Amino acid sequence: MKKVTGIGGIFFKCNDPEQMRNWYKTHLGLDTNDYGATFEWKEATDSTKNGSTQWSPFPEATKYFEPSAKDFMINYRVADLEALVEELKKEGVTIVDQIETYDYGKFVHIIDMEGNKIQLWEPFD
Repeated sequence: MKKVTGIGGIFFKCNDPEQMRNWYKTHLGLDTNDYGATFEWKEATDSTKNGSTQWSPFPEATKYFEPSAKDFMINYRVADLEALVEELKKEGVTIVDQIETYDYGKFVHIIDMEGNKIQLWEPFD
């Protein structure tokens, strides 16, 4: 089973997310909004399918990355989240929460071998 199909997003802590978004908009041309910026692209294996990668600054005091003590979190796109979570459980990987479903996909968080919180996302096509 293919597990990760791409990078879904990069999330990082900063002192002032609004100023950070404005800096990247002004100096690097990112089309930012309240959540950061979304980079849209076409799937390499099927150019009729759209994909996206999210770039998001978070407040320095956010608890969203916990239990990781790191200042970043990576979101990986996956093909079959439920099957992957079952496989990860069998392999002894720490699953932080339950799979949650939104209108844009399913999400769950895991912890890697160095304590980094990782977000797994199965987007809806």
